[in-house]
Amino acid sequence: MNSDKVYSTLIPMVRPLVKGRMGAARRRHFQAVPVPPGRVLFIGDSITEGGLWPDLLPDLLTSNRGIGGEATYDLLERVDSAINDPVAVSLLIGTNDLHGPRELRSVAQVAQRFEEIVRRIRDRAPSTHLLVNSVMPRTELFRDRLREINEHYREIAARHDATYVDLWPTFADADGVIRPELTRDNLHLTPAGYLAWAEVLRPHLARFAVTRPS
Repeated sequence: MNSDKVYSTLIPMVRPLVKGRMGAARRRHFQAVPVPPGRVLFIGDSITEGGLWPDLLPDLLTSNRGIGGEATYDLLERVDSAINDPVAVSLLIGTNDLHGPRELRSVAQVAQRFEEIVRRIRDRAPSTHLLVNSVMPRTELFRDRLREINEHYREIAARHDATYVDLWPTFADADGVIRPELTRDNLHLTPAGYLAWAEVLRPHLARFAVTRPS
């Protein structure tokens, strides 16, 4: 059975648990421990949360504000509190919208919420280097909608002086689905997937490298 069909059925059922317990604990942690200024901020859902960014990009001072299970409407609730004078922001969000509440799943709605997130980041950090990551490929079930979402993201990035980071050349195979060696379940990444993502991001973030004491 197609894994994205399973997600579309299962995730709306478990979402209250994910947000109410697991996500809430991480949110409380973020409220108690503010983001230090001057960091490369990674913000998004579980794909971001799962990245060991200090190990993947050891030359950067990073802060990971990903929360598993979040969609654009969740990130809107907390994006303002996550922005504290970052030198750069890597934003990846939107894949969970595809199996969220039916009344919130349309591509136009996802794009509208995403643009509001970008606008808020720009309002709080107008000069930060903002990387808008494309939503990564999944199975063929969501392929066309993901491509459409990403076209909106590309346009949003251009409107808000952000850099659009197209992950599809790295993550998609010839059929437009995620390469199996880079994912463990057609959604979340393997270590090889994180290494591949870090390599795409590295040239965009190289200027923020710091010299650590020996």
